[in-house]
Parts: sequence; C-alpha cells; structure tokens
Amino acid sequence: MKKVLLTVLLAATGFGLYAQKLDKAKDLLGKKKLTEAKTEIDGVLAIEKNQALSEPYYQKAKIYLAINKDSSLKGSVPDARETAFAALKKYLELEGKEKDAAKRYLLLTFDGNQPLVDVYSGYSKDGAAFYNAGNYNDALTNFKKTLEVFDVLAERGIVPMKLDTTTTLYAGISAEKASKLDEAAIYYSKIAEAKCKSEGFVEIYKWLADHYRQKNDIATAQKFSALGKEVYPQDQFWTGFDLEMLSDKGTKADLFKKYEEVIKENPDNHIFLFNYAVELYKEGYQEDVTKRPANSKELISRAAEMMKRTLEKKPDYANANMVMGQILYNQGVDINTENKAIRPQGGTKLTPDQLKKKEELRQEVIKKFDEATPYFEKVDELLDKQAKLKMDDKEILKNALDLLITINEEKTSQLETKRNAAETKKATAEVKQYEAEIKKLQDKTTVYTEKFNNVDRKH
Repeated sequence: MKKVLLTVLLAATGFGLYAQKLDKAKDLLGKKKLTEAKTEIDGVLAIEKNQALSEPYYQKAKIYLAINKDSSLKGSVPDARETAFAALKKYLELEGKEKDAAKRYLLLTFDGNQPLVDVYSGYSKDGAAFYNAGNYNDALTNFKKTLEVFDVLAERGIVPMKLDTTTTLYAGISAEKASKLDEAAIYYSKIAEAKCKSEGFVEIYKWLADHYRQKNDIATAQKFSALGKEVYPQDQFWTGFDLEMLSDKGTKADLFKKYEEVIKENPDNHIFLFNYAVELYKEGYQEDVTKRPANSKELISRAAEMMKRTLEKKPDYANANMVMGQILYNQGVDINTENKAIRPQGGTKLTPDQLKKKEELRQEVIKKFDEATPYFEKVDELLDKQAKLKMDDKEILKNALDLLITINEEKTSQLETKRNAAETKKATAEVKQYEAEIKKLQDKTTVYTEKFNNVDRKH
C-alpha cells in the first residue's frame, strides 16, 4: 500500500508543478513580461508528457502572438506568428480527440477565436504591405499563409464562407506578377471553379483559358472557357477563343463541329460564317491536286456555301467577296489544268474526241472565270472608292485587280484564237465580232492595270 500511495503522491506532485508553471506563464503574459512568459511556456512543453495536453499549446500561441505584436521583441523571434499558428493547430488537433463535443475548444471559444483571427489578420496585413511595395514573392508567401489560416477558420465554422475570394485573388495576382504562372493558375482556378462573379473577374476566366491553351492542355482550357461563358454569357470572347484554339491546337473535325454549333447559335453573325468558310477551304484546297484530301470537293463545296451565306448577311464585305471569287477562279484553274493534261501521245495528233473535250474544258474555264468576275469587281467597287486603306485591304484590292487582269487576258487569248480561225476561214463578220469583244476586254484590262499600279499611291 505504501508503494501505491507514493506513486499517487508523485503523480499529484508532478501535475501540481505543471499547473504552477502553466499558471506562471499565463501570469507573466498578463503582466506583459513576454520574454519570461516565453521561457516558462517553452519549459512546460519541453516535458514530454505535457505535449499530450492541449492547454499549453493554446497558451504558447497567445504568448507568441503577443511577442509578434510587440515591436521591441518581434525582431528577436522572427517566426513568432508562424510558431503561434503551429501551436494553435496542435491545440485544435488535441482538442478534437475529446469525446464530449461540448468540452472541445473551450479556451478558444471563450476568447472568441481571437488568436486565430489575429494570425489571419497578421499574415493578411503583411501580404498587403509586401504587395504594395512590389515585393510579390513575399506577398505570395503571406497570402498563402493567410489562406491556410482561413481554411482552419472555415473548417471550424468561424467564418460562413468556404472561399476567401479577396485573398485568393491577391495570391493569384502576386504569383502572376512574380512570374509563377502555374501557381497563379491554382489560385485563379479556385475563383473560377466557385463561379465567382465580380467587376473585372471575367479576366480571370480568360486568363485561365489562355494559360492552359498555351500549355496545350485543351481540355482544361475548354473547361475554363465553358465556366467563363456560363458566368459571363454576354461576353463574345468565349466563342472566338474556342474556335481559335481548335484551329491552332485541335483537330479539324472538332473545329468544324464547333463552327456548326456556333453558327447554329449565332445564325446572323457573318464573321463566324466567313471564318468557317475559310477554314473549310484551307483544309480542302491545295494548289497541287495530288495533295488534297479525299473529301476535297465536299469541303470546297461547303466552303462556297458558307461564303455565299456570309455575303447574304453582309454583301459589302470585301474580304468575303475576294475569297468567293478566289474559290470560283481556282475551280477554273483546276479545269484549265485538266485541259492542259490532254496532250498528243507518241507523236500522234489529238483525236476528234480529245479536241472536242479540250474545247468543252476551255468553255468551262471561261464560265468559272465569268462567275468569279463579279466578286472581284465588287472588291474593286468597295475599296477603290475609299481614300485610305489598311495594308490588308490594299492587298485584297491588288489581288482582285490582278485576277481581273489575268481573267481578261485569258479570255482575250481565247478570243484571239477564235478570231484567227475566223480569218483563216475568211469569215469577215465573225472576225469583226471577235475584234469588238477583244477591244472591250483590252480596254478593261488597261483600266485594271492602271488601278493596280496606282493602289499604293492612291490609297
């Protein structure tokens, strides 16, 4: 019995010493004797068995926070706030093991959660100070700590929000300004994924979409573009971004599918129609016929259809007139290439059927050129009357005039061949008719040539 009693007495004595030292640390804190209080509480927690108790950690947090607020002592303990936060987390961890929920976190509750609030405020103020001084790396460090404290506050239900939007925003901005773009994306993503909407926040969604596009992460870029469109549906950026990204990084099948969706949603937008037509044509047409895809004709036909729809919406769109003319002109060139491929073999002459076919093809060439001509003439009409043109418009006008000259020269050449044949037959009336037509074409060619030569000077 004596040995048991001795053990109990020793335990009681040990607890009494612990309580005395803890009370002394608290008393020193109350008297603002912070250095002594720090020494006392550090001594309490140096004893292993005391490390299983929650209150010493809570008192340590309060003492170190007081040191952090004291300008004369702060420099001697530069990590005081961080130490205080670590102590608070340990306090919360140990208190969480209490089975009776009503007995948990009593010290923190009695203090109105002030120690946690003080840690949060301290990191937040330092983050703002570093940010305003242009020290974005240290600003980021402090904003990250602020968010870490916020997570504890939110988990405890001390704050009603689940996202500290302002701090998260400034953490992202600080990371971006410190050239830590991947880290900036982490914080901006939290804002976007929460579908936050405020003045200027649309730029966050755009930044994220473009960031992941540049990283070739198409799926994530599309995710943030879709979120941006959901939160800011009136902003025209999203559709253009998705189309541009698919054009640059995606497959043609995905791009064309997206254009079909966009045009269905925006049937009166001539720009989408025009761009779709251009993309279709770029995919379907190659100057070398052998390099064209198997569905080239279908793609070119669809491109022509889209370009005609563009011009129905905006007939005075010079660029659309130019491209529509080029589509038809190039079809004429293809036919002319087919015509040239019909040649005598082995020194023999062309057969009557071959001669007939070549004549038919020549007529088809002229037919296509005639179809293209009004579009090039429309370009001339729209642009030539303007005093000053942008560089792109100058090139469009030059190209239109150049092709008009080429078309007229080809038509003139064919008429001269027919005139010569009529002269051989001494068909005077036919000769005069051809001469008159040739003269008209030559006059037009002269006009177009003069215009072409004066584009830069005039515009």
